[in-house]
Amino acid sequence: MRYKLTFVVGLALGYVLGTRAGRERYEQLKKSARQVAQNPAVRNTAETAAQQGRQYAGKAYHAVSDKVGDRMPESVAGRVRSLKERSTHNGGGDDWGSSSTP
Repeated sequence: MRYKLTFVVGLALGYVLGTRAGRERYEQLKKSARQVAQNPAVRNTAETAAQQGRQYAGKAYHAVSDKVGDRMPESVAGRVRSLKERSTHNGGGDDWGSSSTP
């Protein structure tokens, strides 16, 4: 899915940069992109994906830390702790503007 999305975004960007249709077509594409981004279904899907990503990252961290134990460098452990603290202070939000509310 990520590769398809990257391809579509690249295709759209190439079209916008390479088109000779002018400013009007650019504004049309920009308006369409904004409408898609503001669509509730798209926003809910993005939030769900962000929540699943956080869950998988947490599971992966615990799986790795169980196997690695005390051998994990303090810099990595400290970074993970700071990210956890930041997410709890931000009400579960992240840098992308999504939240942890269903």
